[in-house]
Amino acid sequence: MTPLQMLTRRQMFRSGTFTLAPLALASLCQQDVLSAPQPTSPLPPQSPHFPARAKSVIYLFMIGGPSQLDLFDPKPELLRRDGEVLPDSLLKQAKFAQIQEKQPKIMGSPWRFARHGECGAAVSELLPHTASIVDQVSFVKTVKTDDTNHMFAELLINTGWRQFGRPSLGSWVVYGLGGEAANLPAFLVLRSGMRPRSKRANYGNGFLPSKFQGTPLRFAGAPILNLSSPPGFTRRRQRDSIAAINALNRDKLESSGDDEVAARIASYEMAFRMQTAAPELLNLSGETAATLRAYGIQDTSQPSFARNCLLARRMVERGVRFVHLFHGDWDHHTNIAGGLPSQCQQTDQASAALVKDLATRGLLDDTLVVWGGELGRTAVAQKSNKKNVAVGRDHHIDAYTMWFAGGGTHAGHSIGSTDDLGYFPVGESWHVYDLQATVLHLLGLDHERLTYRFQGRDFRLTDVHGNVRRELFA
Repeated sequence: MTPLQMLTRRQMFRSGTFTLAPLALASLCQQDVLSAPQPTSPLPPQSPHFPARAKSVIYLFMIGGPSQLDLFDPKPELLRRDGEVLPDSLLKQAKFAQIQEKQPKIMGSPWRFARHGECGAAVSELLPHTASIVDQVSFVKTVKTDDTNHMFAELLINTGWRQFGRPSLGSWVVYGLGGEAANLPAFLVLRSGMRPRSKRANYGNGFLPSKFQGTPLRFAGAPILNLSSPPGFTRRRQRDSIAAINALNRDKLESSGDDEVAARIASYEMAFRMQTAAPELLNLSGETAATLRAYGIQDTSQPSFARNCLLARRMVERGVRFVHLFHGDWDHHTNIAGGLPSQCQQTDQASAALVKDLATRGLLDDTLVVWGGELGRTAVAQKSNKKNVAVGRDHHIDAYTMWFAGGGTHAGHSIGSTDDLGYFPVGESWHVYDLQATVLHLLGLDHERLTYRFQGRDFRLTDVHGNVRRELFA
């Protein structure tokens, strides 16, 4: 008899240190040795509120705020008035994060724009690959947020609240829909470059149960820490533990009716299955040389945004519901002439390749791809206090550009426009709450019905805000 079998039920539960990990591992072992039924998922698929246009989301989050005026929203008037002082009428309304000058000067884009595709969308020379997919993309040019601070702007767009403690967009999605992957979490996170200022809160579960949080994958070593069994813990030992642990577990469930016990078991079972699934997911040896070239991947072992984009495709192929990619830094207060091209070189080819790859494989129709950051950049130059440091652009929150592809959205479409200096929207803006409501709607979720009761009231991602923007829908 093993030491585990010698423990009494009372001893194990009274101790307060009882873990269900051995049970979970044992139950999975039974698939091989005891012909047990398939293990349950901690996040089984849930029915949407109404027929969905998309089944999954890949969110390419550009940390720091890409400059819409240098990438997607050309303004000839900025070039014509380059170096002029910003008019007082605009200065009185402008919100700056760092600019201290009393008379900031207008800055035209140093990069050329050209129109592409049948839709004629204007794209900067910095994004030649993105230019090749404009007929598959919808550009929204009047996204608005509420805070010039990176951290709080990140929180607002990713959690619906400018403070810590709320569930992320991905968490709300898997709370509403569950997952379809048998051996992988429903919500996975990848990063290249810098960390978001608000860190794990961007993919955290907030007040939702922890099973809804995003699972970050590591580049080097084990994809997820603590997946491997302890040394010497063989399948025979797992089998020897089954009878005792399963008996205890059944008694616990029968006596308490606690669903959390079953949920924890399912989570451990998932972790066990991921010991095989996660390394297989990250192994790109089966991808063709043509595919690797299309994404711009030269070394499959090296971390990069390109590698993450390919992994994102592989994830949705395997049923992952929400994939959140973070990449930065796009925060070019100074030396935008050097910093912006560098970021574009790191992301342009892979972003476009992802859309094309999904389309080729028949996955784009039900996969929504979102590209954008937490804020945009100003139409005026920001000077550095240091000598010989080139100018950049400050934070801009009133109108910036994001793009969407697939998942039931329009192809080759532009929504909204800005004034001649790119400062304010002409007509309605798209608040980030509208973006959240619209993403949920594409997934078949009503943002007003998707609620969770916490501290005596029902919460939702969009709080008391948000409108579904149907002009994005195909």
